[in-house]
Amino acid sequence: MSRTLTAIVGGAAGAVAFVVIVVVILWFCIFHKRSISRTSETGSSDPSVQVGKTAGVELTLRDARHFQIEELSSATKGFSGKSLIGQGKFGEVYKGLLHDGMLVAIKRRSAVPGQEFIDEVRYLSSIQHRNIVTLLGYCQENDQQILVYEYIPNGSVSIHLYGGGHVTQEKLEFKHRLSIALGAAKGLAHLHSLSPRLIHKDFKTANVLVDENFIAKVADAGLRNFLGRFEVAGPSSQVAADEIFLAPEVREFRRFSEKSDAYSFSIFLLELVSGREAMDLLSSDLNVNIVEWVENYQDSGNISAIIDQRLGNSFTTEGMEEFMQLTIRCVDPSSERRPTMSYVVMELDRILEKEMSLTTIMGEGTPVVTLGSQLFRATK
Repeated sequence: MSRTLTAIVGGAAGAVAFVVIVVVILWFCIFHKRSISRTSETGSSDPSVQVGKTAGVELTLRDARHFQIEELSSATKGFSGKSLIGQGKFGEVYKGLLHDGMLVAIKRRSAVPGQEFIDEVRYLSSIQHRNIVTLLGYCQENDQQILVYEYIPNGSVSIHLYGGGHVTQEKLEFKHRLSIALGAAKGLAHLHSLSPRLIHKDFKTANVLVDENFIAKVADAGLRNFLGRFEVAGPSSQVAADEIFLAPEVREFRRFSEKSDAYSFSIFLLELVSGREAMDLLSSDLNVNIVEWVENYQDSGNISAIIDQRLGNSFTTEGMEEFMQLTIRCVDPSSERRPTMSYVVMELDRILEKEMSLTTIMGEGTPVVTLGSQLFRATK
């Protein structure tokens, strides 16, 4: 009897153990399959890269490169004036050459060291996208905080639009500007797709850079996160220029969102199509906001007057009309009526594709643009 009981108990225990093993194996297979599936959405087997989620793109944080102050000092020849290429909200900006031959942009400011700075760098350096300037790493020594970015050789779009006129005429064609706009839109849309999502908060023409192939890259994404309530005000002229790009709800309530980025993007589009700096219009004899400037021409039925003369006949009437309609939607005073950046990407891609096909077949675009107020048909 006891032997029979023992055999039964032993058999039951064995069965339980077998079931547990099967469950563990099944769980492992399911988990492994999910991991592979998520990683495959990025087209990479590297688990440290971004992985997809239904709600957006989830970042897998990885350690940002920690640079030594000696290396960065050597890269900039002791942070010399000859290496200084700009002054931004974060501080001085230097061009540097690392030991491995990589060109970098180095942003430096005086600040008390803190773990929050490193955490923010880890988050932002994990953002890898063709249309976003990559944050490579950081340095936090000698009461200094330093950010190291990839160096973008052709500078900002603002330089090519109104910064000296040393850019070739063909780089100013409408198709090139559409391509730049599309690249910048993709960069912003990617930021908005992250989980947690990232609002740029400081998007402007000067923060859209172009590389040697004129691929647009959005710069300074998340930079306001470093500044916080101690944000560097900068020169009053620069503050005024930045304010032009801010949506009404941001200027009044400091309420940032994906839709406030869309508004800033619309000001960028207006500068892109007009070749005029928004700040220049405000400080000129006209003393008018660029949005009001466009609206004035809308009311007079002479919208062609805002189009950059350097564009010549390099566009079609239909393409320009659709571009302006999209721009006006993005600049809507109501944030709810503005489109998402993912929609903007889709529309710009469609407009560019059509413009490329039409101008390739026809040569130059329509010689005269007489679109009038129909350019601003209500799209609610």
